[in-house]
Amino acid sequence: MRLVSGIGLIVQGVAALRGGPAIGPAILHVLAIGAGILLIAGLWTPITGGLVAAIELWNAFSQPGDLWISILLATLGAALALLGPGAWSVDARLFGWKRIDIGERKS
Repeated sequence: MRLVSGIGLIVQGVAALRGGPAIGPAILHVLAIGAGILLIAGLWTPITGGLVAAIELWNAFSQPGDLWISILLATLGAALALLGPGAWSVDARLFGWKRIDIGERKS
């Protein structure tokens, strides 16, 4: 899921930059490309996922075009921010992979 979201952000950002937009949207697209690269690497996943969700929601409400791609990428970014990095990510190598085990319920 992290790879799909990151590649989608990179492709969407590069395609928008090739069209020659104004400087305001260009900054958002450069941020989206950077966030996509960080998500693929698995670096700063909770922060990057939140940034992706915010950027894509901004794109969904401020720019004309396909609304559903922005909503999909915002949902994937929010999910990655909440779920965290995978076992093979850079975050897991640097900070350790956290796993929560839920024990038996005492009644």
